Amino acid sequence: MSRIAYVNGRYLPHKNASVHIEDRGYQFGDGVYEVVLVLNKNLIDFEGHYTRLKRSLSEISLDFPISETVIKQIFKRLVRSNHITNGLIYLQVTRGVADRAHQFPTNVPPALVVTAKPTLITKTVAGKKAITTADQRWDRRDIKTIQLLPNCIAKQEAVKHDAFEAIMVMQDGTITEGASSNLWMVDKDNQLVTRQASNAILNGITKLSLTNIASIRQYKIVERPFTVEEAREAKELFVTSATAIVTPIIQLNDDLIADGNVGPVALALRSAYLENTR
Repeated sequence: MSRIAYVNGRYLPHKNASVHIEDRGYQFGDGVYEVVLVLNKNLIDFEGHYTRLKRSLSEISLDFPISETVIKQIFKRLVRSNHITNGLIYLQVTRGVADRAHQFPTNVPPALVVTAKPTLITKTVAGKKAITTADQRWDRRDIKTIQLLPNCIAKQEAVKHDAFEAIMVMQDGTITEGASSNLWMVDKDNQLVTRQASNAILNGITKLSLTNIASIRQYKIVERPFTVEEAREAKELFVTSATAIVTPIIQLNDDLIADGNVGPVALALRSAYLENTR
């Protein structure tokens, strides 16, 4: 069956879905996006994603007249029409179509595109390799902008090294996050350590949900920057996102993490997250 997409008020076959050549998302990367996980036909952490979407829009002064209720209706219709049980929904809002000029246009309606696709979700997952790379992004990483070229370059570098993720490092030697995920470690004191929310990272909605789950399960959580050397010496490393959920990292560059096996904390938290959402 053909996939169905939503483009500016219309439900269209995915292969026929398109936007104007002068859409500012194409011309300038002038827009934001969200990715929402679907499990058992349910939208996971939808309210958190919508809240972050509104914040990102506000930070770039982009008015978005569509309500949370309408967005949820669009998502649910795409879940049904694409026959998705487990999958991902991608939403993108741009400043719309206007003559190419750097300044923001006036009286131009924003453009909205939503797509959906099925994915395989498993309770357990194999450990993955990650590499480190310089963080070359702009200073407002907290905005979920569609300007993702530095992330793409980092991810491609990971692919060239047969790695799952690229872990981005600031000039001071501290880790920010992955190219498309947040990074966690279990330190020598069995604390869960992840970088605190700030303009330096995109604070993940999965990260926020997992923080709540870990707190309920009485894990000690510390939010602070940590270095590549600390990550190498960790008992466990794992990344979180709507797509990765909780994915263990068992190798960083050429170094195995601990004994090179998937650790119990990552597996327990992945299982708890899936169970909680179910």
